[in-house]
Amino acid sequence: MPAPEHGGRLRAAARKWKIPLEQWLDLSTGINPQGWSVPAIPEEVWRRLPEPDDGLEQRIRQWVGAPDSSAGIPVAGSQAAILALPCLRSPCQVGVPSPGYQEHGHCWASAGHRVTEIGSKQVASNDERWLDELDVLVWINPNNPTGQAIEPQRLLNWHDRLQRRGGWLIVDEAFMDATPELSVGFATGRPGLLVMRSLGKFFGLAGLRAGAVVGDPDIVGLLAATLGPWSISGPARFVMGKALADHQWQAATAERLHSESGRLSECLAYHGLEHSTGTALFRYVRHRRAAEIASALAGEGILVREFENPAALRFGLPGSERDWARFDRAMYLKDVY
Repeated sequence: MPAPEHGGRLRAAARKWKIPLEQWLDLSTGINPQGWSVPAIPEEVWRRLPEPDDGLEQRIRQWVGAPDSSAGIPVAGSQAAILALPCLRSPCQVGVPSPGYQEHGHCWASAGHRVTEIGSKQVASNDERWLDELDVLVWINPNNPTGQAIEPQRLLNWHDRLQRRGGWLIVDEAFMDATPELSVGFATGRPGLLVMRSLGKFFGLAGLRAGAVVGDPDIVGLLAATLGPWSISGPARFVMGKALADHQWQAATAERLHSESGRLSECLAYHGLEHSTGTALFRYVRHRRAAEIASALAGEGILVREFENPAALRFGLPGSERDWARFDRAMYLKDVY
């Protein structure tokens, strides 16, 4: 089964368009371009094995807003959990959002599960009998790439319906940090409920490969046993703990990102790409000429994420005033909309 493609494939774009790597503006990933500043890592952190009693698990539960009855485990980015969780159940029926982050469906299908795509029309309907066909529902909230957000109470109603038959609800909250009021973290002590978080997006630390799974202690325990000891490196534990403790930076960053997402929405609308949706970290626009727009911008050394079904584009945030001006200028030059 071919692996899904992702944003951030800057080297491939540089080769294709014959533009030097350092001349690109990468808006394809939805990663905070002004991420948390990593401090110097003490020498002993590199010399010792990771120690699980450093308080990180408690900080993870605080980050998610989880009760003491839940369990939490750090993982090497959401991807580690996305890959391992399908191994914890016998082959069953799994629902994933469409469009959505494709690794979810890919990993469950690769592990022998039957995967059903849940479209926006089903979600918009009052008829939720589709839930009764599933054993596991993996939901992305807010959605990547559309930005669609489901209210926590509705997600918990879904969970109740699944749990009556021993089902699971797994909520991928990779883009949740700027909208914590939408999180179901407060309910993660319930059986069959899991939340995944990542330091890659809001904190801008994608290269660290650090995230977390919080929820049902039985499932988290199985996941921990599957991943084995040292689920993330010592340096990653150190950085993660410091970042999660920096509440002042988190509050200021959430405010800034909301402002910049609004600015990006207005910029796109000014250039004819109206009615965008998204999160504090990206905007998403459906457009029949998405491929042409992406190609025109790439010719100017600006990489955005293109989707085929439906035809759409995702734009991350420029990281500086110079980048904003460059993007605006390219949109003027490439009048293909």
